[in-house]
Amino acid sequence: MLKRFSVINFKNFEQRAVFELDSPSNYEFNDMIVQNGCISKGIIYGINGSGKSNLALAIFDIILHLTDKEKAFEKYSIYLNLSSNKPIAEFEYVFMFDGVEVIYRYGKKDAATLAYETLIIDDKEVVSYDFNTGNGYTILKGAETLQFTSELQAGLERLSRVKYIKNNAILENNKINKAFVSFTSFVDNMLMFYSLDSNRYQGLTIGEDSYTQGIIRNEKMKEFESFLREQGIDYHLVALDVNGNNEIFCKFPRQTVPFSKIASSGTRSLALFYYWYTLMSKASFVFIDEYDAFYHFKLSQDLVRLVRSLAGTQVFLTTHNTDLLSNELLRPDAYFIIDHNKICPLDKRTEKELRKAHNLQKMYKAGAFNE
Repeated sequence: MLKRFSVINFKNFEQRAVFELDSPSNYEFNDMIVQNGCISKGIIYGINGSGKSNLALAIFDIILHLTDKEKAFEKYSIYLNLSSNKPIAEFEYVFMFDGVEVIYRYGKKDAATLAYETLIIDDKEVVSYDFNTGNGYTILKGAETLQFTSELQAGLERLSRVKYIKNNAILENNKINKAFVSFTSFVDNMLMFYSLDSNRYQGLTIGEDSYTQGIIRNEKMKEFESFLREQGIDYHLVALDVNGNNEIFCKFPRQTVPFSKIASSGTRSLALFYYWYTLMSKASFVFIDEYDAFYHFKLSQDLVRLVRSLAGTQVFLTTHNTDLLSNELLRPDAYFIIDHNKICPLDKRTEKELRKAHNLQKMYKAGAFNE
């Protein structure tokens, strides 16, 4: 589980921004969203330009150098904060795996260039490397024989030393190394995806994919048809070959037509969501940016209920939809507001003791959570 994340000097985060998930309040309702002492499901609000999308990119910066999974480097073309003179952006992740805390810190000059990285497991610094001086070390048992300095073969000078260990070391079976493996596996299985307007994603898998072909490939056609019907969309779906690839078609009495030609923007967006939902049980951490841009408010609520039931996967959404601000869906410590470099849950933005009966949407619109 991700407990806490912080970033500084990245995009619009000139000052340090902290996203805390390990301080849930003592609410007795919707307690399924707290797992291992951390908020596992949440929704993030903020005005345009407040940093919702940039928070997602900051959290997922880690996959750019630690994994071989899909990356959206084009989203990181403007990297450092444009108002700061600091030469690097700095990131810190705090995780908890089976009671063992893992802290990963690093700095970058740009999306591809590490300046330093440090890994601390169970209060022990187990990996440290300075890419400017070429000095560093590891005390992970089983990794001691790896060449760890800047004398690595050409092309590997800037390779993350954590990734280098992950790919090359045969680690001993001990508590520290188990936490290391859990950490790298967590990062490998992070997933971020965007709404239909960009149809872009990062993490979890590799390569561009057609979500309609993915639904067919994963043998989810009937489930998808039922899923659409539950949302009031009654299509009879069939898979037909198009130039060697199976595609989803809608079968009507008079004609069979491609799903992509007849489905509305909202329905196509829903298909994209459903495709990724079928994979979310394999994911460790999911971030969906502006997930309900095309949805009716009831559909938005239904999808929150759907992801709320996922066990073992942290899921966070960004939205402007205040109809989701309800204690029936989540709870005050799972709704976050981002503004002025601060990310704070509702219950910490007011002196009022928030209870289940409170109308969070009405309070939000009345400015009760403004600072």
